[in-house]
Parts: sequence; C-alpha cells; structure tokens
Amino acid sequence: MFRKAIIFAFALGLYATHAGAQDKKLPPLDASPMDMAYYPPMYPYVVKVKGEPGNLVARVIYSRPQTKGRDIFGNLEEYGKIWRLGANEATEIEFFRPVTIAGKSIPKGRYTMYAIPTEKTWTIIINKETDIWGAFKYDQRKDVVRTALPVTALDTPVDAFTMVFEKGDPGANLVIAWDKVTVSLPIRWTDSPVKK
Repeated sequence: MFRKAIIFAFALGLYATHAGAQDKKLPPLDASPMDMAYYPPMYPYVVKVKGEPGNLVARVIYSRPQTKGRDIFGNLEEYGKIWRLGANEATEIEFFRPVTIAGKSIPKGRYTMYAIPTEKTWTIIINKETDIWGAFKYDQRKDVVRTALPVTALDTPVDAFTMVFEKGDPGANLVIAWDKVTVSLPIRWTDSPVKK
C-alpha cells in the first residue's frame, strides 16, 4: 500500500510538472525571421565542420521581410528615408579583421547597417551604435562610413529580403536583394585571409 502511494505521488508530480510546462506562452512565429550570412560563405560548416582552411572575415545578422505582393521601394520603403535594412532590429555586421569600404578603413568590430534607398542608388551606412530596433533612434553622428551604390534591376523578383556575401576581386561583396532590385557593397582588405 505504501509503495502504491509513493508511485501515485510521483505520477501526480510528473503530471503537475507537465501541465505547468504546457501553460507556458511562447511568442508567435516571427513574420520576418532572423538570418545570418558569413564570409567566407557557410564558414561554420565549411571551416569548423568540414575542416577546410579559411579565416572568418565578416558576418551579417538581419531579419527577412517578404514582399507579400506589396510594392516595396518607393512605397513601403519610401525613397530618401533611412531604413533599417531589413525588419525588426536594425541589421548588424561584424568584421573580424580591419576592412576598407569606400576607401575608409574600418576597425574590426560590430556595427549597425542602414540604407537610404532611391530609385537609382542606395546609400549604405555603417554606424557605430548597435542593438537598435528599427531606425527610430538612428544617429548620423555615429556613422563610420556612407557610400552610394548603384541599383540593378532583377529579372526575377526576390520575395524574401536577402543578404549574402560573394567573393570579390579583391575581397568580398555583400549582395543585398529584395523585390525587383539588388545592390552590391564592396568590402576590401589588404591581404586575403581566406585561402583558395
């Protein structure tokens, strides 16, 4: 009898723990999920898992809104206005070595990225302040570099906002694409830390 009482009490404790866990409210799935891109591309898998040679140069963390049939540039994202370069938190880029953008030396470290889109060019901004939501508190005094990039029209629209690094000559390019347009940000360094 005593043994049955212990088993019953244990089962009751398990049930109470399980019921309590079910009551937890988890946040809903984000409509603009967060993503990450590396240079060299797929660095954690290629270098850390497969063991291929290579040194980490840059990583970008960003949220990916979708077009959902909306007219994006010039409408949802107004021309001439500061934009977080994605959704939710402002996009962040981290350099793991000093790099050069638009002729300006940028020390290794973590930065926020913004853009000011127009029909023909996007001004890409690298800013010192990090952990920012949106562009509501953007402070131009903390800009590290600004550079105007030409807009290229895409034959096939991109539904989900996308950022990806590709090999440049020299260095790398950060390709940014959404809806019907793309821009490419050249990133350079003096000697290539990435083995071919």
